[in-house]
Amino acid sequence: MSSRSKSHEGESLQPERGGQVIGTQSADELLVDRTSEFDPELTVVMPTLNEEAGIETCIEWIKEGIEELQLRTEIIVSDSSTDRTPEIARELGAIVVEPDEGGYGYAYRYAFERARGEYIAMGDADTTYDFREIPRLLAELETTGADMVMGSRLEGEIRPGAMPTLHQYVGNPLLTRFLNAFYGAGVSDAHSGFRIFTREAYETMDLETSGMEFASEMIMEAGAKGLDIVETPIVYHEREGEETLESFKDGWRHVRFMLVNAPGYLFLVPGLVLGVFGVLVMGTAASGVSVSGVNLGIHSMIAGSLLAIIGYQVSSLGVFAAVASDPIQKPSDPITRRVIGSLSLERGATAGLLVCGVGGLYAGLLVYQWVSSGFGSLAFTIGALGAFTAIVLGMQTVFSSFFLSAVDR
Repeated sequence: MSSRSKSHEGESLQPERGGQVIGTQSADELLVDRTSEFDPELTVVMPTLNEEAGIETCIEWIKEGIEELQLRTEIIVSDSSTDRTPEIARELGAIVVEPDEGGYGYAYRYAFERARGEYIAMGDADTTYDFREIPRLLAELETTGADMVMGSRLEGEIRPGAMPTLHQYVGNPLLTRFLNAFYGAGVSDAHSGFRIFTREAYETMDLETSGMEFASEMIMEAGAKGLDIVETPIVYHEREGEETLESFKDGWRHVRFMLVNAPGYLFLVPGLVLGVFGVLVMGTAASGVSVSGVNLGIHSMIAGSLLAIIGYQVSSLGVFAAVASDPIQKPSDPITRRVIGSLSLERGATAGLLVCGVGGLYAGLLVYQWVSSGFGSLAFTIGALGAFTAIVLGMQTVFSSFFLSAVDR
C-alpha cells in the first residue's frame, strides 16, 4: 500500500517483505541501492560540488528522517566534486551519479531521471536544510493532497549567519514577488531549495535549465501547469563549506529567465502602455483640445508618433516571442490571443496595406501640392505627421505578418 493511502488512514508506515509486515527497521536496512530487490518509495536527491564538510551530516539527517518514516528510500548524490564528497557519500550508503555536464540545474535533472521513488525530496548538501524534517514535509504533501511542498525559510527561522542580509530582506523577497506576479505561484520563498514532490508532478513539469535558475523554473512550470504548491515553515541553518552562490550574477539569471519566459509582461504590457499613450497624445494634438489650459502642438505630435511606433514594435516582439519561443507563461490577454488565434499572412498583410494606404493617400496629396507649388517648401503639419505614422505602422504590419508566417510553420 502506498504511503499516501496509509497516511490518510492515520496508520504508521511499515515496510513489507514477501507480503509480511515486519517490525521497525534501522535506516541502513531501509536504504535501497541499485542492486536491491525492492523499489524505493522515497528518493532524496542532493547535488554536490566539493561538499565534504557537510555531506556526512546531511546523509545522517536523512537517515534519521527515513527511520522515523519507515520508508524504503534511496539517496542519490549528483556529484561534480574534486574532493572526497563522493567517497564519503558511498560509504554512508548513498548512490553517487556523475552528471556528464556541469550546472546546478543539470545535476538535479540528471538525478531526477534516475530516481525511482514515488516521492522525490531535494535539498543542498551543505547542512543549510535539516533533512530530519522530511517526514513533516511528506506529511504536509499527503494531508493537503498537494503536488509539491516547499520549506519556507522566510516564513520560518533563519539562523544567524545562515543567509546574507541582502538576500534575506531584498533579493529573495523581490525575486519571489516577481515570480508570484508573473506566474501566480503564490509562495513566500520561491528560492528555497528544500522541496518534496510527487513523481507525477515532476513528469508534468518540463524542466530544461542547467544553472541556478532551475529553482525558479520548477515554480514557474508548476504554476503554469496548474500544479498545487503548498509551503511549511522550516529552520535555515548556517552552511558548512564554501559558498558557491554568486549573488548578483545568479540573481540576474533568475530575473532574466523569468522575464524571457513571460513575454506578456516583458513586451506586451509596456508596448500597449507606450502605444496607447502615444495615440492619445497624437489625438489630443490633432484635435486642438487643450489640456489644463495647454495646447499640444507639432512637437507633442512628434513625441506621440514616436511613442506609438515604439509601443507597436515592442508589442509585436511579444507576439513573436509567444509564437516562436514557446514560453512557460504564454500571454493570456484577449488581444494577443485573438492575434495569435486568427493569425494569417493574408489578414495581417491586408490590414497593414489598408493602414499604409490611408497614410499614403494623404502623403500623395502632399506630394501633389509640393509639385504644384514648383517644388517649394511645404509647412510641416500635424496631419502630415499622422499620415507618415500610419505609413510606418502599416509597413511594419505587412512585414511582421510575413515574419510570423515564416516562424509559425
